[in-house]
Amino acid sequence: MPSNTTAPPAKKKGRRARLILLVLVLALVAGVGFGGFWGVSTVRASFPQTTGEIRLDRLSGEVEVKRDANGVPQIYADNETDLFRAQGYVQAQDRFYEMDVRRHVTAGRLSEMFGESQVETDSFLRTLGWRRVAQQEYDKVLSAETKKYLQAYAEGVNAYLKDRAPADISVEYAALALTNDYAIEPWTPVDSVAWLKAMAWDLRGNMQDEIDRSLMTSRLSASQIKQLYPEYPYALHQPIVSKGAVDEDSGKFDPKAEAGEADGATTGETPGNGPGGSDGSGQGIESQLGALSEVLDGIPALLGPNGNGIGSNSWVVSGDYTTSGKPLLANDPHLAPQLPSLWYQMGLHCRSVSATCRYDVSGYTFSGMPGVIIGHNDKIAWGLTNLGADVTDLYLEKIGPDGYLVDGKVKPFTVREETIKVAGGSDRTITVRSTERGPLVSDRSSELEKVGQKAPVGNSAPDRGTGYGVSLQWTALQPGKSMDAIFALDRAKDFTTFRAAAENFEVPSQNLIYADTEGHIGYQSPGKIPQRTKGDGALPAPGWDSTYKWKGYIPFEQLPYEYDPERGYIVTANQAVIDQKTYPDLLTKDWGYGSRSQRINDLIESKTKDGGKISPDDMRTMQTDNRSEIATLLNPLLLKIDISDPYVREAQKLLEGWDYTQEPDSAAAAYFNAVWRNVLKLAFGDKLPKELRAEGDCINVRPADATGPVDEQNKLVRECGQRDPDSAQPDGGDRWYEVVRPLLKQEKNEWWVTPGNRTDQATETRDQLLARAMKDARWELTAKLGKDVSTWSWGRLHQLTLKNQTLGTAGPDVVQQLLNRGPWNLGGGEAAVDATGWNAAGGYEVIWVPSMRMVVNVGDWDKSRWINLTGASGHAFHSHYTDQTDAWAKGDLFDWAYGKAAVDAATKDTLVLKP
Repeated sequence: MPSNTTAPPAKKKGRRARLILLVLVLALVAGVGFGGFWGVSTVRASFPQTTGEIRLDRLSGEVEVKRDANGVPQIYADNETDLFRAQGYVQAQDRFYEMDVRRHVTAGRLSEMFGESQVETDSFLRTLGWRRVAQQEYDKVLSAETKKYLQAYAEGVNAYLKDRAPADISVEYAALALTNDYAIEPWTPVDSVAWLKAMAWDLRGNMQDEIDRSLMTSRLSASQIKQLYPEYPYALHQPIVSKGAVDEDSGKFDPKAEAGEADGATTGETPGNGPGGSDGSGQGIESQLGALSEVLDGIPALLGPNGNGIGSNSWVVSGDYTTSGKPLLANDPHLAPQLPSLWYQMGLHCRSVSATCRYDVSGYTFSGMPGVIIGHNDKIAWGLTNLGADVTDLYLEKIGPDGYLVDGKVKPFTVREETIKVAGGSDRTITVRSTERGPLVSDRSSELEKVGQKAPVGNSAPDRGTGYGVSLQWTALQPGKSMDAIFALDRAKDFTTFRAAAENFEVPSQNLIYADTEGHIGYQSPGKIPQRTKGDGALPAPGWDSTYKWKGYIPFEQLPYEYDPERGYIVTANQAVIDQKTYPDLLTKDWGYGSRSQRINDLIESKTKDGGKISPDDMRTMQTDNRSEIATLLNPLLLKIDISDPYVREAQKLLEGWDYTQEPDSAAAAYFNAVWRNVLKLAFGDKLPKELRAEGDCINVRPADATGPVDEQNKLVRECGQRDPDSAQPDGGDRWYEVVRPLLKQEKNEWWVTPGNRTDQATETRDQLLARAMKDARWELTAKLGKDVSTWSWGRLHQLTLKNQTLGTAGPDVVQQLLNRGPWNLGGGEAAVDATGWNAAGGYEVIWVPSMRMVVNVGDWDKSRWINLTGASGHAFHSHYTDQTDAWAKGDLFDWAYGKAAVDAATKDTLVLKP
């Protein structure tokens, strides 16, 4: 629920997504002081026209844009190019500033808008080359039909921009004009394609885990690292696909086959044994990979903090188990909270569906890209969650003045120069070097020039000299057909055409769920997923050894899928796709650990046992389920501890009779989560290297290269964390549930051992550490929420503030007040179905959310329901800026009109676009 009485969470010092120079913020403040300059007329100048008529270049016929009470548009046209041309125009009306910033991110051109502060970010993005790959896709890979749609969309955007001053497009441009002569460029088709690269980057899989495991080698042994990355708990959390195997004769996946043990599915190194692992010396490549991690923290997270938080829920239930007798499908992607929301709701309708005008689709789109990403047409519905396949590998490279070493021979780099234009400053030129695998990302950091200086590698490794470089191989840096797949999904009519569309959905690799009006349900795992000759992608691989190269990609025919499974439902929530022991290719070793998925499975089974049926409202209720799985494990132990301090005992009593739900008004949820945070810090966080701990987290530690006892020559040193709080460890996600689960049965495990300090004795057992965590949590919440535990609530700790992604992310309060909204006090939590995520190493602030929610009533489309995190408009102070957020915070959904009669009944504004 909204909170107007509690102060917003303290501002963090992280580097992530700082897209604005201080001078620009000060200019905005100065602008506010100019009285009428920032008055009503300035703000309203950019509000879109939503009624009447507008002449639009290149239209061949009239197009109607019907908006409902929330400003959500449904577009009606007589041909496909007019439909997508109008989509471009309408999205530009509501969201062009967001689109413009996004294309500058994907092109590595933020410095042109925001100046010197973004040069380092642009340099890294240019090194990755998202825009270059998008151009190659458009020029050489995408179908002529897709390019026609992209061109039509761009024409619509440019028709809106024509003859408009920047300040008439969005109020943020008025602020930019105070310090920058920035000029808006026309939109191009490649601007749309490049957005898929940013989406793929934030959903790239285990690259951060690969770095973190390497960084851990400076303080932890191989066996300790393995404990912190446990195997997926198949016995507890069922994978998406419970049956099926690749048929040896046909080479295709058979969803009905009984799975057996597969050869070679999980071969390769384990933490500590490959390049970047430990050789017993206690040394690692912490300083070099730590620098890379800092660079990654500086890249704007358009979808959310990469890692365990990025996820989603989706599930589909057969009509045999629903009150409607038809399938029900739910989806809620978990992404970074943004203002405006990442999603834009709309419908795209051919007035008469035919062979020449085939679209009648409604759902969630991305501003800046034509088509619908998630939603339904008149025959099928579909949803997406992140599959989490391992599609990135880091390679250590032995580099010299003439190139890099492979199998004893020097190969020349592929070299290009990039010029970065800087608002208010001089141009910068960078040199990008690439190996046969991908760009040399270590070139973007002076520290990374010495990468591998301490890396423990085998005797067969080449002489390290001044160190090894680091290159990146990633599937998204190769041209693909994902844009073709979007349009094919939008017009698919059955499972066959749905799978044909999915085959081209190459990056990012997603779980696709399906339902149709004939009563069928299904699942497909698409994506370009590498097959490795050697190694498992868990740690940086030796680039000088060609046996570690990718040998190809898993054929689409071999990727797991399901169609009308016997159990009658399919759940995807970033858990394992299939038991890796039964599947011949390695998808990843770093799945989500299945807490959310298993909870959804359990809720469905409990509802349908004894002949029960699931209603659309049951689906909505499941989406807002906020039960904490770790509380079911830990809370009983906390209640058994004998607490003598009456002050701490008062807090412990909150946990008595608690049902493990995390409602915003729950004092028990507030205290338990604080205890969990402190358990993680004491048992694990204080033992991790500084590169993984949050900024500001300072502890006294033994030097990493120390030997022997602590004495005058080898005394403790003060060491502070370096990681952005949103991506620090331990983050408290369900990987940590599986780390702690077995340890709770081991009262004297080494992880429970902690040193003493001025106020606490050292701990040696589980219960001693839990008691200390309960005490620390009591004092922490006293400082944050007050002495009286009866006034505590989870929502006061766990707040969501929606921030404009540029001018609202930094600067004085007046900027926050102009562009940002909130805070809202939320329930839910990390790894709950209602995944209002927070990072236990960084604090309680909400850093990822169900970015939208939908429940599709298949076949009876007008009884479907949906909601967005914010609103349709990206214009501050517009009535549709955040008009859905209050309902979203309560878990409510709005009616989703689809049929012509229902749309007409819901229409509040009609705009006619004419040739």
